[in-house]
Amino acid sequence: MTATKPSPDPVHIIGAGLAGSEAAWQVANAGRRVVLHEMRPQRMTEAHRTDGLAELVCSNSFRSDDAANNAVGLLHAEMRRLGSLIMRAADANQVPAGGALAVDREGFSAAVTKALNEHPLIEIRREEIAGLPPVEWRNVIVATGPLTSAPLADAIRELTDESALAFFDAIAPIVHKDSIDMSVAWFQSRYDKVGPGGTGADYINCPMTKEQYDAFVDALLAGEKVDFKDWETNTPYFDGCLPVEVMAERGRETLRHGPMKPVGLTNPNDPTTKPYAIVQLRQDNKLGTLYNMVGFQTKLKHGAQQRAFRTIPGLEHAEFARLGGLHRNTFLNSPKLLDSQLRLRAEPRLRFAGQMTGCEGYVESASIGLLTGLYAAADARGHSLAPPPSTTALGALQGHITGGHIETVDTGPRSFQPMNINFGLFPPLASPPTKKPHGTRLRGNEKTVAKKQAISARALADLDRWISDHLHVAAAA
Repeated sequence: MTATKPSPDPVHIIGAGLAGSEAAWQVANAGRRVVLHEMRPQRMTEAHRTDGLAELVCSNSFRSDDAANNAVGLLHAEMRRLGSLIMRAADANQVPAGGALAVDREGFSAAVTKALNEHPLIEIRREEIAGLPPVEWRNVIVATGPLTSAPLADAIRELTDESALAFFDAIAPIVHKDSIDMSVAWFQSRYDKVGPGGTGADYINCPMTKEQYDAFVDALLAGEKVDFKDWETNTPYFDGCLPVEVMAERGRETLRHGPMKPVGLTNPNDPTTKPYAIVQLRQDNKLGTLYNMVGFQTKLKHGAQQRAFRTIPGLEHAEFARLGGLHRNTFLNSPKLLDSQLRLRAEPRLRFAGQMTGCEGYVESASIGLLTGLYAAADARGHSLAPPPSTTALGALQGHITGGHIETVDTGPRSFQPMNINFGLFPPLASPPTKKPHGTRLRGNEKTVAKKQAISARALADLDRWISDHLHVAAAA
């Protein structure tokens, strides 16, 4: 841990959603002053309805709370170990939801607002920061969310020369590689072409007969779609990425001449038969554990997506790390723009947190707020905090944002997209479990369950070690 001169200046945090609220709590609990800037109610957004901090604008669910078998449940557990205000307020305002953690949204927001209002080191200012923060603010966290105000978004775009504006963000489904049937699918690039960073075998290809293709198109056309929200309807599609079902609506052969064209590929499993159509998947992370379905952005509801996509040969048992979507969003091309401390490379006094960094979901947004709070507090003390291990949920999610993603191997639209925490973001186990505690071999789904539990156990052990080695030292400094 390197040291510089401590700063008496407060940490400025822009935006008091889940990420900003969590960041403020972490900084203040580390003994540093915070000024938390929230533009509501002076200026409301299209989605918010109250002036409460950490208002939940969509679902009231924080998803699974199972720390042993679910990646988001593991993230819950890690955040609790780090004294998360968001998790404390969620636990105190829980409503029945089976194995999920769901909350009373008004009680949750009120609890967060009360805690921050009453903290002696936190000052809340109800004002909009219209543009870049003043230069005299030397330690800033920007946590303005997917509905960042236009003046601030424009200022960030000018500073970075990268797209950080509201648009329809086209998200293709992402599949866990180990759930793809490689006895049906194969690796090959079209015409064996070697693109930037490619090898000539950069795609997983799933072949279809005419009958399978026709059934797939029928499933797309019949699938139930998600409606656009009122404030999304006037935002244009990004990079011309049409939903896959819209392409299907334009003619039954449209997809075969678009993302599913069968040219330049030979199936080594059946080299004499030319597929009628082909679905391609492209590596999505450096670990090689996740693959995205090329050109398959969609507004189909999640159930319809899974039913349709599991008719594709090789994907019958696909496990999805993320399903497709199209929605208005504001986020940075973080792997290019942010360093390992979530600082903007072009102006390191600015850190970014929450959804605008490229994570998806309430808990993920809050967790990145938690990390930026810890980093900013360390900076204020004149120290530099090492990131959490990549084997933890916190470290895996930050890794996706700051360096775990690979650039596209072709000339398509930029491929970095927001993502929920999932086990595909974690480094593989050195020795995956093969036997039960009493010695009999694991079979079928037992292997998947045991692997998830081993990843979770490793994560919590490594997080405890990181807390002991780094945060206790920082607290004592």
